[in-house]
Amino acid sequence: MKAYFQTKRFLKLLRLEYRRFQAAQRWGEEALNQAPPIFGNAIPKAGSHLLIQVLLGLTKIGPFVDPGFPPVNRFEGNTRLDEPERIEEINRMRSGDIRYGYAPCREPYLSAITAPGRASIFIFRDPRDLLVSHVFYAKDIHKGHGMHEFYNKELHTMEERLNVAIEGCDLPNLGLPTVYERYMNFLAWFEQENVLCLRFEDFILNQMDTIDRLIDYIEGFGVIFPVSRSEALDKLSTVNQPKKSGTFRKGQPGNWKEHYTEENKRRFKLVAGDLLSRLGYEENDQDW
Repeated sequence: MKAYFQTKRFLKLLRLEYRRFQAAQRWGEEALNQAPPIFGNAIPKAGSHLLIQVLLGLTKIGPFVDPGFPPVNRFEGNTRLDEPERIEEINRMRSGDIRYGYAPCREPYLSAITAPGRASIFIFRDPRDLLVSHVFYAKDIHKGHGMHEFYNKELHTMEERLNVAIEGCDLPNLGLPTVYERYMNFLAWFEQENVLCLRFEDFILNQMDTIDRLIDYIEGFGVIFPVSRSEALDKLSTVNQPKKSGTFRKGQPGNWKEHYTEENKRRFKLVAGDLLSRLGYEENDQDW
């Protein structure tokens, strides 16, 4: 099986060279060489698949390339990569390459992602909706998830599962951070001036304005798109097809209101502290 995935990787590397050749022929070799590598970054379950679909839409309007690889955290066959291997995947990106993954804001990720000439877009989401998405993903979609059996066999209600997702757990062979800890590893991305931070909800509710900001950001690296802004907006706004993602369930902002009980809310407020106000989802962390 290992040989199979290594062979698959080798063939994808060959395919990448062909795709880069095609991009150079279509947009010009100089334009491709000057285009920044683009890394789409996310907190898990915060909209990474939506983000990468939009970013890959850039290949339709300018000198960018879809390498066709899994997220930098994974190898072929969905096997987990260790940190040095993840950094190697990021550093391997060349001009115009588009990749994505889940990278906390600390070294060595920080230096690799924000190196001169590299573009990075970070997507985040309302923590309350993120936890609902996590529970459904672990319970129903990904049977190999570490929490799958616990959510299905040990817990019996959505309230119980959300409480565990909020407070985290430290059980034998199981580990889950609190909702506060999930975000603390990523919040420093907001302090990086050369990283564009976008809300998942804005891709849904304010799509055109959000994509407009994304194009402005990419153009800031010296990219000149050979299409009008209206055509670019039109093409990028139609690439998002969430149902093609194997992790898609619902993805609607505010869905948490259908699942949180008063007890869930109470525990969330105790654990999350000022997280909602820091992210701009509530003016007051207690009055919601």
